Parts: sequence; structure tokens; C-alpha cells
Amino acid sequence: MGNNDFDSADENWQENGDDYYAFLNIQREATKEEINNAYRRLSRIYHPDKHLDDDLKSKAEMLFNKTKKAYEILSDPHRRAIYDSLGVKGLETEGWEIVQRQKTPSEIRAEYEQLAEKREQRLKQQRTNPSGNVTVAVNATDFFNPYDESSLDDDYEDGFSIPNIEISLMQFSQSVDFPLTQKDTCTLSGQLHTQNGTGGGGINCSWRHIFSHRSWAEVEMAAGNGPALSFRGFRTLTKRFFLNGGTVLQFTPEGIKPGLMSTLAMQIDKNSVGYLTYHGGIRSLISTSIVRDTEFNNFNLAVQLGVPHSFVTFSYTRKVISQEMKFKLLVKIGTFGGMLEYGAEKKVSKHSNLSFAVVIGVPTGVKLKIKLTRANQTYNFPIHLCEEVLAPPIFYATVLPVVVYAVVKKGIVEPFQKEQKATRAEKEKESNLKKLLEKKKEAQAAQELMMASYNRIKTEENNKDGLIILQAVYGKLITDNNVRANEVNHEMIDVTIPVQCLVKDSKLLLHENTKSQLPGFFDPLIGEDKLLYIMYTYKQIPHEVTIKDNEGLRLPKTSHRSNVTQWRS
Repeated sequence: MGNNDFDSADENWQENGDDYYAFLNIQREATKEEINNAYRRLSRIYHPDKHLDDDLKSKAEMLFNKTKKAYEILSDPHRRAIYDSLGVKGLETEGWEIVQRQKTPSEIRAEYEQLAEKREQRLKQQRTNPSGNVTVAVNATDFFNPYDESSLDDDYEDGFSIPNIEISLMQFSQSVDFPLTQKDTCTLSGQLHTQNGTGGGGINCSWRHIFSHRSWAEVEMAAGNGPALSFRGFRTLTKRFFLNGGTVLQFTPEGIKPGLMSTLAMQIDKNSVGYLTYHGGIRSLISTSIVRDTEFNNFNLAVQLGVPHSFVTFSYTRKVISQEMKFKLLVKIGTFGGMLEYGAEKKVSKHSNLSFAVVIGVPTGVKLKIKLTRANQTYNFPIHLCEEVLAPPIFYATVLPVVVYAVVKKGIVEPFQKEQKATRAEKEKESNLKKLLEKKKEAQAAQELMMASYNRIKTEENNKDGLIILQAVYGKLITDNNVRANEVNHEMIDVTIPVQCLVKDSKLLLHENTKSQLPGFFDPLIGEDKLLYIMYTYKQIPHEVTIKDNEGLRLPKTSHRSNVTQWRS
């Protein structure tokens, strides 16, 4: 395993719970024998059978279970590889039973990301169902349409004129999925719309069966604008080709009107797909398109021949990943006229995207399209500004959304996010305080259980003039010469007992792990830099040493250089 793997593992341990290497005081490259030795050493201290007092026995059970869990994970190569790459959180992720046990740490990380993404998608679907679409079209052409002289004279006679803004269309659609089995899903959807005083609606019910990852079939019944029955299916033909097709039967007073639709797609290369589509019957057309989608760009070229319209369209989307933005340009020319569309899309929160686009067309005029997507809910607000192509509506449609977004972001969104961040920070602080108290209680219990081992080891070292720990302090050490060793405060903890218990044959070895995970230790200052100070005697000669939290240490040393001196007697 490379250094980069260890660096990423450090981050995962900090985020995802206990560091079992630090708890056992072993190297990350520790062999099976070293893991066994560390487990036996701690078991001699924490095994419940070694304590007769009921209170101590209860504390011993807690720490022995933690020791046993650390041993079980690190002694299993498969679980250890997952833990090394992803920490405790990785072991709790569903789906590892299907992962090959021979995978490397980098492969395990990639597998974990896939499993986490699938889980996130499942949770997202559960949170956002049902899916829906709301469209409210606004006619604001009175703002920019040129006045003729007669209407202008009438306005002066009346005194003044207020531009008429009206809602020309409202449309609502909603759908809900009902999974019946792992391969069968029923979908119920409905639509309502009204336009210029007239409206309508419909309801659809469909059932889809998945035969395999290569094929599915669906039947759908619809009612509203006359009953209809449709059949659709999908089939992967080869590695590069797939087919999607079906038929629809529309029941009308004149009889049954059949329709046919089919799409043949070909994977051109890794990032490009070509489509050939044919619709016959109710709506006849044939179209072809090529889509190329890369990390930073998306190209789409399409040609359609049909009734009543034929057209050629080209679109380009530039993805600015660092800013979570997309810029889009679209050109469309056909028998109905021409159209130019440009706009931008911005991710405003984890599940929300906001976009706007300016549409300049002949003969449609100028439109501004605003769209808000919240997970599976979409809200569209197309605003018709002018029936002709004029400079003022184009200018306002381009500039006004940017100005409004900047004002809303600075005046509403950012203060709200700042308040949310402060609230989360306060909750995290409370959570950290709770964790701190739990870890402190665990450390105190560990030190109580260590007393017998501490006295035994200290007596053995005294008898042979070995390594005796006079005092060990962990936390934020103050470089004030007036502060004495016995003035330990809330920013530091006394760890003399656990450090002495780590001494074996007059030697002390601490590995390059955080010391806060060692038995008898806890982190008094979560997120801040800490030091470990040790004052000891070896061969009756006093020494002292100070190391950083993740720094290794081997005692005795022939010479010592102290970073703080306030602890000298």
C-alpha cells in the first residue's frame, strides 16, 4: 500500500470513527503476529474475568469488546483492506458481500463510491417521490410590443395605460411509482392544463417489467383526451446497439388510430451516441441525432423530417464543474422559422438547480425561460416578452435574471446559508461535547482497569532501574515557565498510567498514529493541534521529551531535546 493510501486512510479515520491501529498501538503495516501480540496485551488488562468488582467488570466488558472488534477487523485481510481505505463507515456500507476479496485499496474505494452512489440514489428517490412538473406561462408582450398610433391616442384619452400581464397557460403533471417486486413497477400519473380559458387533463397508468439489465417491456393505459393503449419495450441488441420501440392505439369517435414509434441507438465511442427515430401514424416523422457528452462539454446535432414541421438543431453545453454551472447555446432552423437560445444553469443547493434561457425566434419573438429543479420536481416559468425581435426585451431578458439572482443571493440566500452553517456548527459543537464526555468516561474506565498492570510494570522497572514514567501529559501545552506539571487543566489530560502500561522490557514504542485513540487517552480539544509530554527516568537519570500528536517515539533515547520546559521539577 502506498503513502497516498495511508494519507487518505488518515482522513477516513478522522471522519469515520475509531482508529484501531492507534488503539492497539501498532503500525499500519503491522503483521498478523504484531496484531495478535497487541490483542493479547490488551486482553490481559481488559478481560472481564480478570476483575472481580462488578463496576470494574462492567467497564472491562466495554473495553474488551472494543479490543475484540479491533482485532477481528485487522486480522481479516478483506475487512482490513476496506477499513484501511474507508474507515469504519466503509465497513457499514451495504453491498460488500458481493465485492471480490482480492481487490486492491484503490479498487475498494471505487467500489465503495459506487455503492454509496447507489444508496444515495435510493434515498433520493424515497425523499423526492412523487415526481412532478409545474409550468406557468406568462404573456408580458404589452411591456415591449410597439404601440400603433391609434392605441397610443386612446391611451392618452384615458389618461394612462397599465401593461397587461396575463397567465396564458398553466400545466400540472404528477407521477408516483409503486414498486411491486424487484422487477415490476406500477406508475400512476396525471396531467391538468388550461390555456386561454380552455383546459383539459388526463390520467395514465403503466406497468413495467424488467426481464434483465438488457431488456424491459411496458404497457400503459391513458384516459382524458380519449382512451388510449400503448405498448413499449427496450432491448440491447449488441454491445453497441440497442432498440427502443412500441405502438399506441388511440380510440376516437372515428375509430382506432394506431401509431408506431421506434428508436435505434448506436454507441459510436466512449462519449458519443447516435440515434435514429421513426414515428408513424398519428404523428409521422423521422429524425436522427448525434450526442457527444464529455466531462466538460456536450454537443447535440439533430435533423428531423416530418409533419407538420421539419428542422435542424444544434446545441452546445459547456460544463464549469468548479462553479457547478452550465452554459448552453442552441440554434434551431426549420419550416416554422428560426430560433436562437442561450442561457445558464447553476446548482444552488444539494438537490436544486436554477436555470434561465433567452429565446430569440422568428416569428415567435423574444422569450425568457426560468426553470427551477428540486430533485424530481420541476417548475417552469416561460415569459413571452415580445412578439418581435427587438433590442430592449433581449437586453432585459439577458441582464435582469443575472441582477435578480445576484441580489437574491447576496440579500437572502447567503445570509440564510450563513445562519444554517452557524446552526450546524452549534449542533456539531454539542455533538462533539457529547462525544468528548463519552471518550473521557471510556478513558477514565481504562485507567482504572490499568492500575494493577501499572503498579506491576512500575515495580518491575524500579527493581531494574528501567524506564519509569514520572508524568505524562497530553493536550495543549502552554510554554509558560511558571506553569507546573501538577497544574493540569481542561485543555490537557494526565496519561501517566496508560503510558507506563505501554512500557515493555524497559522500552516504550509509540507509532505514528494519533495518541487520542490509545487506551486511557481521549481528545480534549477536537480539531486542534496537540502534544504529548513525557517526564521519565532511565537508569535513575531524569529525562523529558515532547512529541507532536502523530509523531512516533522510541524510548530510551541517548539524547533528548525538549520543546517545553515548564514541567521540570
